[in-house]
Amino acid sequence: MTAPTRQWLLPHTYVLLFALIAFVAVLTWILPSGSFEREAFTTPAGQETTTVIPGTFAPVEKVTAERDLRQGIFDVLSAPAEGIVHAADVVAFVLVLGGAFGIITRTGALDRGLHALANSLADKGILVIPIMMALLSLGGSTFGMSEEIIALYPVVISLMFVLRFDSMTAVLILFLGTQAGYIGATISPFSVTLAQAIAEIPGNPLLGLRAVAWVVFTGLAIAYTMWYAHRVRRDPGVSPVAASDQTLREIFAVGSDDHPGFHGRDRFILAAFVLTLAIISWGLLAHGWYMAEIAAAFLALGVFAGIAAGMSPSAMAEHFVEGLKEFVYAAFVIGLARGILVIAETGMIVDPLLDSLGQWLANIPTWAFTTLVLLANNIITFFVPSSSGEAALTMPVLAPLADLVGVQRDSLVLAYQFGNGLTNLVSPTNGLLLAGLAITRIRFSQWFRVILPWFLLAWPVAAVLTAVSTTL
Repeated sequence: MTAPTRQWLLPHTYVLLFALIAFVAVLTWILPSGSFEREAFTTPAGQETTTVIPGTFAPVEKVTAERDLRQGIFDVLSAPAEGIVHAADVVAFVLVLGGAFGIITRTGALDRGLHALANSLADKGILVIPIMMALLSLGGSTFGMSEEIIALYPVVISLMFVLRFDSMTAVLILFLGTQAGYIGATISPFSVTLAQAIAEIPGNPLLGLRAVAWVVFTGLAIAYTMWYAHRVRRDPGVSPVAASDQTLREIFAVGSDDHPGFHGRDRFILAAFVLTLAIISWGLLAHGWYMAEIAAAFLALGVFAGIAAGMSPSAMAEHFVEGLKEFVYAAFVIGLARGILVIAETGMIVDPLLDSLGQWLANIPTWAFTTLVLLANNIITFFVPSSSGEAALTMPVLAPLADLVGVQRDSLVLAYQFGNGLTNLVSPTNGLLLAGLAITRIRFSQWFRVILPWFLLAWPVAAVLTAVSTTL
């Protein structure tokens, strides 16, 4: 009798993140500590931040009479709570969103509406993938769409189920879709425009190449997602999340295909849903809305849906709590991921890493410069997932190196945006990714195995494009 094969799996997401917190804490005992001086800076989007001042790095003693930068057991145990405090806006957004969708889902209007849509699409349902991903990627490329996709997970998950795909397809559409836009960003204020402003680059000299990159990465993302979705629809057994999707169908109230037709109130609720999305889009583009405003819009939608469905205030409150429970897992994941950065920043080991990378890159030949800058940004992104945070940290230090090796500075910005976007696809410190995986009940190991082939295809493409940029 053949012994059963054992499948290697990463541990539970909480275990993985807590282990990373402990690992980074150990690094604070091993790696040197230090810091750059910083100065205030206003981003092109009008936000206040700080950037490092090149040439001001100074090592810092780990242990003095006033402080000990070495992070111990108590610091590790405190990191999750500290992470939640630092990411309070995102955590609150996720929780309010979960409660609002608890009410909306309970009305049944969304489920019946999605089944009606699936029936009307018939075998053309897979065309939803390229349309949605192209729009999401465009949002990521132009106005930096990112956290906003959390609001779309319940809808897209339900839609994928009724179209006979799986929850992994939903994550690929939402996260890979927006991230492809971030990788191929053209005018995003949170990556390209900010980095160019810090690096003192006038205009957008590589806009044409960025447009080509957006088309390439978006096309690769759409093709890969459609290939994956087609395999799952043809043979559901190949889905790595088939088991967890059984529970997820119950959570998002996706039942059999035998559904009654629309009620008048269903159309009313869905019309309100579409109107809410339109209002949010208007608020994002015209008034700079962020998570608090988006959460308020969805909370209003949840209350309206409950009233339209004839729920009492107490019933709405109970369904809100039920929805809240399902999103608590995702909210705590965000806090844990941010806790890793809290440990690294408190131990002051990020700036020394940046300084070492800057010295290393200054001594390499020109032909290898952009590829190694891409690799350096892959490394930095693990500790600083935020595109704007990484730009503010790295551009002042790395941009002058482009002048030393005779490469235009915008090539370095291109390498930064590629490195940040690609690493965030596979990094367990990216809270937005982990929130999506938590909502869909997908383990990081399952996601990693699915996305790794795309990453290994896209990284060489990014390296080639950065090399080409030096010739323009």
